Amino acid sequence: MNQPVSSDKPIKAKPKIKSNINPELKSPIRPRKPRATKKLVKPPVRNLKHWLMWSSLEFLGLAISAVLAIMVILGYSANWFSGTRFFTSLLPFAIGVLAMIVTTTGLLVGWWKLRKWLQVKALFLSPLLAVFLALIIGWFSMQDQFSQARAHFRTLVGGKSEAGRVTLAHQVYAAYRRYDLGQVQKIVVRAEPFNSDIKEAAKEFDLDPNLLQGIAATESSFLPRNSSDGGRGLFQITQVPKEIVEQAGKHLSEHQLSLHNPRHNAFLAAATLKYYLAQMNDDLFLGLLAYNIGPTNGGLKFIMQEYGVTDFVTIQPYLQLLPRDYPIRVLSYSLAFRVWQKEGKLLPYEEGKNAQHVQNIGIPGLLMDF
Repeated sequence: MNQPVSSDKPIKAKPKIKSNINPELKSPIRPRKPRATKKLVKPPVRNLKHWLMWSSLEFLGLAISAVLAIMVILGYSANWFSGTRFFTSLLPFAIGVLAMIVTTTGLLVGWWKLRKWLQVKALFLSPLLAVFLALIIGWFSMQDQFSQARAHFRTLVGGKSEAGRVTLAHQVYAAYRRYDLGQVQKIVVRAEPFNSDIKEAAKEFDLDPNLLQGIAATESSFLPRNSSDGGRGLFQITQVPKEIVEQAGKHLSEHQLSLHNPRHNAFLAAATLKYYLAQMNDDLFLGLLAYNIGPTNGGLKFIMQEYGVTDFVTIQPYLQLLPRDYPIRVLSYSLAFRVWQKEGKLLPYEEGKNAQHVQNIGIPGLLMDF
């Protein structure tokens, strides 16, 4: 009987082969496909130069809008709450400033949100809107009805000195109002033959030509003559310091000057006024007063040092025997020439809105508006 052959080697079990067949579905299981990853699309790279240009334009437009709006609002506020009482003037004005700051913050937040929405459409939309806004606010703020607000703002910032200047300016407007405009027009017409020389002299010495025209109108009414007090020619030149004569001669390229020559007379007047303006630290009222006084009694500078005064307002009480109204007369004639130059006619101050319009035209040599 045959016996089974035994072996010492262990019998290896055959590995089980995993079936891909689901016993329930009876179908092979397909491996899952990996999810498709979304390709990251890089935003278009903006031109840095263009971005800076548009951003600067936007900032400029917003800055101009804010500055003009603040000037007008503070100007109106200074008028509404003028006074020194705490509860009726100072406190309401302070609250108004605080409200303006809060409102400005809210507007900036609103603009930032609007800016984001606009830049989705196009990069240039928000800068163009800012510039358009600046133009609109600028145009409105320059209208006559806002001139009072601008004047109040200047007084608010300028303080005592600006208040004094505004007072003197209204003296000039009042003098213009009292003129017989028919007589003034005759002076303006008589000035025509001399205007080219006056404009040349004004340009040489960096002066407003209307200012020189006002001096000539006050001194001679544009009728050159010799006066009893020694005045000569168009500007009634009397005593002129040697250095002024040298300055005028240098600009004329001539050494021998004649007071009866209208061109020489105009250059001497311009040099004299420039000299006294420099002496009076460019104070127009004091410069004109010094021009009229000349070197008499040591000149205006000596008189001011003697009495301890520093400006035209405080020196007036000491000028009882001197022409304290001289600067007012010069500037009112200068204003008439400026109005004629701008309008082609002289405007009656008291008619309609002429008063405000004349004030907006401004006094030559005295910046009163912007």
